[in-house]
Amino acid sequence: MTRPKPELLARIRAVGLIPIIRTPSAEDAWQVAQVILSTGVGIVEITMGVPDGLGVIERITKHSGDKVLVGAGTVLDPDTCQAAIAAGAEFIVAPNFDARVLAVARAAGALCIPGALTPTEVLAAHQAGADMVKIFPCGPVGGPRYIRALKGPFPDIDLVPTGGITIETIPAFFSAGVAALGVGGEIVDAAALRAGNLERIGANARDFLAAVRQARAALKR
Repeated sequence: MTRPKPELLARIRAVGLIPIIRTPSAEDAWQVAQVILSTGVGIVEITMGVPDGLGVIERITKHSGDKVLVGAGTVLDPDTCQAAIAAGAEFIVAPNFDARVLAVARAAGALCIPGALTPTEVLAAHQAGADMVKIFPCGPVGGPRYIRALKGPFPDIDLVPTGGITIETIPAFFSAGVAALGVGGEIVDAAALRAGNLERIGANARDFLAAVRQARAALKR
């Protein structure tokens, strides 16, 4: 059973960063998750492209309990959504908006962060009950400038840009009004993973988390 939605939402907003784990094996995903979680981020998203991604989610939740928040990413159909929640996922992420997936997540009390890009898609997802809306792919369509444009008509919708996020662009994203950022390959560096350099991945996670905190602190000055 998932924790209350307000608690989960507050945690994602407070951290402001969702590291996305996409690896060629379940063991890689497990090891990467442990390294990232050890940095204090406290949140990871395991994509369903990971072999036995459901098993990885279950393993993390059994190992860490409610000390961490684990989500399932690239959830494209209702059955996968249900299976991910059964494995322990407390938030569901997709690159697209599918009302059936959203309905399953809502019925189970899990957060749902469907993907959207255009204003029409963002509003449709929000009106259907999305807890946050993933803006994907954000980088290729303008990054922070595009988010700022969306926040004009939709100031009360929590947006989570994903795709093409770099440390250098983090201040501009938070200045534009994002609730959090989804970051994948920029943290889980493919070359570092192939080389077994988990320390590099951990350093990436620490650097991104520090950049998020600095960007937010600067906005309060």
